[in-house]
Amino acid sequence: MRAEFLAALAALCWALGSLLSAHASGRMGAFAFTRWRLFFALTLLWALALWTGQRNSLDLRAMGLLALSGFIGIFIGDTALFACMNRLGPRRCGVLFATHALFSAVLAWIVLGETLWGWTLAGSVLLVSGVMVAIAWGRRADENHRWEDTQGALAVGVALGLVAALCQAVATLMIKPLMSTGIDAVTASAVRVTSAFAVHLALLWAGLGLARVREPLSACVLWSTWASAAVAMALGMTLILAALQTGQANLVGILSSISPVLLLPLLWLVYRRRPAVGAWVGSLMAVVGTALILTH
Repeated sequence: MRAEFLAALAALCWALGSLLSAHASGRMGAFAFTRWRLFFALTLLWALALWTGQRNSLDLRAMGLLALSGFIGIFIGDTALFACMNRLGPRRCGVLFATHALFSAVLAWIVLGETLWGWTLAGSVLLVSGVMVAIAWGRRADENHRWEDTQGALAVGVALGLVAALCQAVATLMIKPLMSTGIDAVTASAVRVTSAFAVHLALLWAGLGLARVREPLSACVLWSTWASAAVAMALGMTLILAALQTGQANLVGILSSISPVLLLPLLWLVYRRRPAVGAWVGSLMAVVGTALILTH
């Protein structure tokens, strides 16, 4: 399957994972939720790596690079992402995180020399613009769902979202050359997740207050966390790494940024109301932009 399709499928996984995460993250707190999510993801990924027999496909240098990527992209990035979601809700968090497409394109041009021209560039600009329009103007005037409330300072939530986006772009870019060598994507994902989990566990053992679970765990919260880990991390992250094996880092970043648009129909199910006109306009722009990229 083409790298661009893999990135789009990863975006779908992230959209589903975002919806599954909102309730559990708010109950557990960003640090505790991310830690439990990582635990569930690493058990799934290592079980799959053992089953496929690919666990020994990495050398120490590759494992070190993947571990560093996991620290930046998952420990810092995901923790900031869910802290942002707890403050701003999934819709506004989505538009901030979608800026990782811009960060990816700029960093890939500076570091890897990857460029976009012609219809591919036009499609990329249209796609990213569509995502921003769909989320920024996707709220109905009479929408009063609790996920639209702002918890705490707005500026802090915005900063957390941008940090998450930048970390996602940096972590993806730094392992692009490694993934191009054809290493197993499942094992690479397992190493990244394990390194991030180890840091989270160390913070808990060190007695960090933020690392503790806010409320007693329930079966519903644990189930949502497991489902989010399976869909967004175990599957979505592996799809992204598989896309990096053959695709350009900038295009993979741009195609994976459509998750907020894919989240809109899911939020429609939650809100029980049709998205605003801006959401439809932005979604159409994103679809046309995606079509231009895939056909050129």
